[in-house]
Amino acid sequence: MTPGIADQTHGQAGLDNIIKLAVMAVGGQGGGVLTSWIVDLAEANGYAAQSTSVAGVAQRTGATIYYVEMLADTGRKPVFSLMPAEADVDILIAAEWMEAGRAMIRNFVSPDRTVLIASSHRTLAGIEKSVPGNGIADDDEVRRAAEKMAHKVIAFDMEAIAADAGTMISASLFGALSGAGVLPFSRQAFHDTIRRGGRGVEASLAAFDVAHERAASGGGDVPAAPPKPRLNTVPAVNGPARLVEQWRGLNARLADLPDAARPLAEAGLRKVVDYQDAAYGAAWFDCLETLVTLDRQHGGGRHDFAFSAQAAKYLANAWCYDDIIRVADLKTRAARTSRIDDEVGASAATIVQVTEYVHPGAAEFISMMPRRIGRYIDARPRLVQRIDRLVNRGRRIRSDSLRGFFGFYLLAGMRRWRRGLYRHASEMAHIDAWLAAATERLPHDYAHAVSILKARRLIKGYSDTHARGLGKFDKVMQGATRLANHPDAGEWTERLIRTALADAEGNALDGALKTVDSFVDVDGGAAGTA
Repeated sequence: MTPGIADQTHGQAGLDNIIKLAVMAVGGQGGGVLTSWIVDLAEANGYAAQSTSVAGVAQRTGATIYYVEMLADTGRKPVFSLMPAEADVDILIAAEWMEAGRAMIRNFVSPDRTVLIASSHRTLAGIEKSVPGNGIADDDEVRRAAEKMAHKVIAFDMEAIAADAGTMISASLFGALSGAGVLPFSRQAFHDTIRRGGRGVEASLAAFDVAHERAASGGGDVPAAPPKPRLNTVPAVNGPARLVEQWRGLNARLADLPDAARPLAEAGLRKVVDYQDAAYGAAWFDCLETLVTLDRQHGGGRHDFAFSAQAAKYLANAWCYDDIIRVADLKTRAARTSRIDDEVGASAATIVQVTEYVHPGAAEFISMMPRRIGRYIDARPRLVQRIDRLVNRGRRIRSDSLRGFFGFYLLAGMRRWRRGLYRHASEMAHIDAWLAAATERLPHDYAHAVSILKARRLIKGYSDTHARGLGKFDKVMQGATRLANHPDAGEWTERLIRTALADAEGNALDGALKTVDSFVDVDGGAAGTA
């Protein structure tokens, strides 16, 4: 803590020092409310204060930076800065854990003076959700940086505290600021500030008090990494006796799988059955067992059955492709309604209106047709264009209304016919080609076969997102075919996958494929080592 802050906290000398405080928050987190509270707190307790803000580009692509400077009022009008400067911030408040990381990247946090107060919860940014692979930023990296770069860290889940109290995170952030003891104002002064606000006072005070106590006791400092979830051996289920018996029979088959594949197969089985039905799960399990048998025949035990494990993971994802039926199914589930109610803080007496935005194109429309009709239309570009002109427009549908909900419910009910639709036939043909490529390499190059299975991670999402991923997957598979018989085929295929995941436009992937072409001959064999 800086000498000025320390002295002011204890009411001693140094009251002429400016206190510099920055808040980083995104839309909906109450950063403006928190800043107004801090200014009101200062001015009500004999301080001159000024606040400024610089808005981010958009929600979760750039946080708004609120900046407050305050100085004990001596009757002279001070000149305050409009923006925080590097290594010149006394208190940095981050409304989400990754915002603390961005503050450190911008050098607003310094080890000689900055007290970092941050909520340890995560709200994924747009860039984290839009990359082809796992784009979630590393929480541990932020934790390690905070330990080194901040003078003191107070971090715990302030969002959960606010949610439990039925208010916004600004209240618990304000409480953590009070409990940190870094401002020369009493707890009662903080309380009075909230009361002067006049809205949601009791809920805000409840969150404030919990966060104050937590921060005053040390706040847990840098939060520990969350424990990894554990899978249950046989999940408890309820339902018709016939379906429960089918489910138990499927779970019993897990025991015959290698240890390395069993946890992934268990999770995959739950996903596949939830996606369709028990019969679909049984067909998926048959396919997986065929791959496990091949793995055992070709020395999988020497490789800890990596082929089986990757097959269990990516085969489940492949069989649970996103389509209109799946989207409608998820939109009509009771769990989604409960989640929305929790997010907006709705009580049993609250009427919640939900408007869905849907934008199906010709591809989605054709995918819902019977297999033969869909194949016939998809092979005629002009007909596809005509259909696209008719259906390709955005629609807003009220899913809280009887008409809107019933429409989604009817679409979700079409899953009983899913296996006869054109989209399912296309997906299964694509999956068969992918597995054939992997199993063909298995007897000759185990690592290469495993890497081909991993290429499936490039395909995800719905509509345009799915099309882009599929295009990258096809390019990587072409490269994998070219690499057959190369001594480092597995390593190079994984390089292609990593490049595709990190490259939104696909230019880097094209360059990597040209590199592959440069060291393999026209037959796909090795022309030299990488």
